[in-house]
Amino acid sequence: MKRRAFFTSPAAAPHEPDVPPVWFERFGNATFRTHEDKPVRFYDDLIKGKTSLINLMYATCEGNCPVVTSNLLRVYEKLKPRMGKDLFIYSITAKPEDDDPAALKEYAQMHRALLPGWTFLTGDPYDIETIRFRLFRWDHILFDSDISLHTGMVRIVNDKTRRWTHTNPLASMNFILWCIAQADPPRTFQEQVEANKKLQELIDRDVKMYGYRKTV
Repeated sequence: MKRRAFFTSPAAAPHEPDVPPVWFERFGNATFRTHEDKPVRFYDDLIKGKTSLINLMYATCEGNCPVVTSNLLRVYEKLKPRMGKDLFIYSITAKPEDDDPAALKEYAQMHRALLPGWTFLTGDPYDIETIRFRLFRWDHILFDSDISLHTGMVRIVNDKTRRWTHTNPLASMNFILWCIAQADPPRTFQEQVEANKKLQELIDRDVKMYGYRKTV
């Protein structure tokens, strides 16, 4: 087989001719189950045409998971007009053998995260391990064998622009929102002018209150 032809031929796309194989294969299209116990395809139903914030967690976690969920709730409130429209949060259990849909729904309820546009997911352990490796790997055998390390990262994916990046969910809110914005399409000149105007207003407020710029 000619590798160049395989990766450039539209016919090589596993499901849709217009989806470049390399991009599609980053995610795969395995079937998962939501916290409402509904089957969904990972790419077709969750990623395609959207901007997604994807994190790993598990319901019995007593470490970072509750803190990360709490911070994602703050992100949700900041970006609420977009949530469930072009922006979605997907929290995937790293322990599917323990977390069935009911356990995930209970976790979501406990943390006030049963919200439109936020889905908790479980599925076959092999499929979740594949997603964990493809989206959250460190390329280090010690780190990649420790699932707890992966709960400290949020993968940001914009399927429309074919951009993906990541952020630390424990970082400042301004930094997290900035990282999410980097996956969005480039802004028009007028949109940049309006954004700069709002930023300047925040800076002026800071200077008046504190004597220096506090807003990052």
